[in-house]
Amino acid sequence: MIQGKMQLDEWLPIINKEYLQDFIKQGGAAVKFLVHIDCTDPTEIKNKINNVAQESGFTFAKVDGSTVKVHLVEQLFFEIAKQIDWDDTAYVFLRRILQEHFKLPDNCADFDLRNIAAINAYEERDFRFEVSKRLTESLFRDYSMTQEFRIAMMILCRSLIEPDDKSVEMCISIKEWLRGELRLISPIKKAMLYQKIGRHNARHLLLSLSHWLKLCGKGGLVLLIDISRYLQDKPKERDPSTFYYSLTGVVECYELLREFIDGTDESDYCFIIVLAPGRFVDEQDKRSVSSYDALKLRIWNEVRDVHYLNPLASMVRISCCENSVEKVEK
Repeated sequence: MIQGKMQLDEWLPIINKEYLQDFIKQGGAAVKFLVHIDCTDPTEIKNKINNVAQESGFTFAKVDGSTVKVHLVEQLFFEIAKQIDWDDTAYVFLRRILQEHFKLPDNCADFDLRNIAAINAYEERDFRFEVSKRLTESLFRDYSMTQEFRIAMMILCRSLIEPDDKSVEMCISIKEWLRGELRLISPIKKAMLYQKIGRHNARHLLLSLSHWLKLCGKGGLVLLIDISRYLQDKPKERDPSTFYYSLTGVVECYELLREFIDGTDESDYCFIIVLAPGRFVDEQDKRSVSSYDALKLRIWNEVRDVHYLNPLASMVRISCCENSVEKVEK
């Protein structure tokens, strides 16, 4: 049959207008699958999505299945956390909640409790109480984020505005915990964090992150997940620094993506783009989405125009060539 394809430059402006500038910024969440049919190197696709996301005021993060085990949600979160400037988000958040009530120094280096208290003619003790009050109201009582995440952000914010040796050390441990680099949990037990990030809580932390970014003045999170490696067979000789996956790993990856789709009602300010090669839609391929019906039924376009794609569909085929129509076997 004749199967339509779109150019990336046709798809991106529509997605930007209908999703990033509207639905996502208003608190929505969505998962879209982008299948590149004839692109040998999707780097240009990733760069263009990155540019559009940042120009629209979003934080952009990308995860590649060749270097990260995407089917393990905690590894997915750790990779995203490594791309976040946590100190900057804490600084921006603090400025946003304090500037409505107090005069603040323009210089980031002077942004500490003692200087701000002096500028506003407050005693340090009284101003510390005011900051704690604002943090509790604007952050700790924001139940759109999981409690672990709220505790972690509270520590980062307090350490930023009132640094000392203990708080700085705790702040470093918190960032290591978020990035999956903390070897022992004991350094953060004093902060009432008693477990490492794992499969049981990583997805909730990821959803909390997108909400947190909105509080920090961003539009939210645009996450690009490249699952191309999951569609490749394991070579006999392979580079040990990259990953290849069994059919079981492929199914686990599809299950995770299905969970993200099913969880969009619980998410906000989050737009996930899953990038896959043409093999993903080959119904005869053992690694294609047809190997996991629960995902296929959620994204497959059963009724569609034979020449043109709906750019707002859950799955869109993208062409890197000028010819936007190809013939494939039904």
